[in-house]
Amino acid sequence: MPLSTPEPLTLTARISQMFPVLTPAQIARIAVHGHARSIQPGDVLVQAGAEVVPFFVVTAGQVEIVRPSGAGEDLIAVHDPGQFTGEVQLISGRRALVTARASKAGGVIELDREHLLALVQTDSELSEIIMRAFILRRVELIAHGFGDVVLMGSNNCSGTLRIKEFLTRNGHPYSYVDLDHDADVQALLDRFQVAAGDIPVLICGGNVVLRNPANQQIADCLGFNNAIDQTQIRDLVIVGAGPSGLAAAVYAASEGLDVLVIEANAPGGQAGSSSKIENYLGFPTGISGQALAARAYTQAQKFGAQIIIAHRAARLSCDRKPYTVEVSNGLRVPARAVIIATGAEYRKPALDNLSSFEGAGVYYGATFMEAQLCTGEEVIVVGGGNSAGQAAVFLAQTAKRVHVLIRSDGLAASMSRYLIRRIEDNPAIVLHTQTTIVALEGSQHLERVRWQERRSGDVETQAIRHVFLMTGAAPNAQWLGGCVVRDDKGFIKTGPDLSADELAAAHWPLGRAPHLLETSVPGMFAAGDIRAGNIKRVASAVGEGSISVSFVHQVLHE
Repeated sequence: MPLSTPEPLTLTARISQMFPVLTPAQIARIAVHGHARSIQPGDVLVQAGAEVVPFFVVTAGQVEIVRPSGAGEDLIAVHDPGQFTGEVQLISGRRALVTARASKAGGVIELDREHLLALVQTDSELSEIIMRAFILRRVELIAHGFGDVVLMGSNNCSGTLRIKEFLTRNGHPYSYVDLDHDADVQALLDRFQVAAGDIPVLICGGNVVLRNPANQQIADCLGFNNAIDQTQIRDLVIVGAGPSGLAAAVYAASEGLDVLVIEANAPGGQAGSSSKIENYLGFPTGISGQALAARAYTQAQKFGAQIIIAHRAARLSCDRKPYTVEVSNGLRVPARAVIIATGAEYRKPALDNLSSFEGAGVYYGATFMEAQLCTGEEVIVVGGGNSAGQAAVFLAQTAKRVHVLIRSDGLAASMSRYLIRRIEDNPAIVLHTQTTIVALEGSQHLERVRWQERRSGDVETQAIRHVFLMTGAAPNAQWLGGCVVRDDKGFIKTGPDLSADELAAAHWPLGRAPHLLETSVPGMFAAGDIRAGNIKRVASAVGEGSISVSFVHQVLHE
């Protein structure tokens, strides 16, 4: 039932941009792509949870946006004549999070998703208005937790942190119930027949209870990939949605290629877990890795790229065309060309019980979520690269003290100067050179760390409960088998780095040499951190992703 006296929730973002009023001329241009229909009070235009979600422009009357909440509803917004419904789920093709219902008689213009995508791809003025509104609306839904998911967990539980990170990095709103502090938690546990040992628990769509679900289970329950045909032959399959993969998707889809991206976890790759990137062109005040990834993700979908989330590439078949990428759900995706952009992951130190503390005191990214867990405490950051420097500066804003541990004698060879200056000038950051962690101790959560100063051999034990590991990089290349030539560290060799002997051994079949970013298999390219010789910078990854698309076009026309 609707609220008896609906009062829209106060929204804090730029209201005029979030709920713009279109001009008659703009509405007329939209009308060409859709059809007009009348509405009466109570007519449901979109039901929360619906798989097929149209786009509506109100021409007369009024449409209210509500969210189911317990036994009632929350009124989120009211659309008057000239305003339109929807948020980014309309671009991605995911299920509706809210209900749109007529509250006054009138009329609307209705567009299906395909015609909406055609509109934003061809009309730059309307594209800017609609896309900005969609993005701002999703930001507000996230800020208020207005989603179709309730997460029940504990901040001392590694599974809880994993699920929080997965939902957050995929831009999906959720409500969180802290079982350690919520006074009414037992009633909620009893309602869904959940025992304390089941946590973390995800309540999906109001009635499906998932106990410590894997990311793939969450994606399936929320319908992340329902709108994607995973079997048709694609012009281009991109494996990995980090900066290079997303850049390739944007350029390829905007240039008319049929693009599918396969991502094992969430858009952004390692860069997506960066608290703030300040040396990326065009963002003088910096931008978080998550924000940059979210914009690129939406941009790629705007141009028609489809992105599978939480399904890992398991195997690559390269012996005949079309090539096929076998996905972790068992499906085989055929492709005329492939861009490998699975990146690299931080190397894990050889510590006996490291895995037992991952997510429970040991972390591989420093975002707002992790920072909340260690406010007012001492933390350790291991690593001397830019990611480690960004993490140290970010954590120092809220942590009592940040210990930076590096194996070398200093930071100059591996870190940008602006980060070194900030570390040197921050009294809350202590740099420990030639120092390594030798042991982690604790029961359910990390409690103590032992580190060794290599010059003296002295070992210290510190009561520190949070360690951020950002050391080195190993390529995510296990799924490639023997398809492409790699260097002695496992990174993919491309273009002029491939010797004549290597090409002969790989049976290179063409008269031409491999293109700049092409692997030892024609039509397969590597971009970003997985490529041998890659410069480990976001701008470099974006550049390689975009450059590789120009070569894809050439290959497809051969």
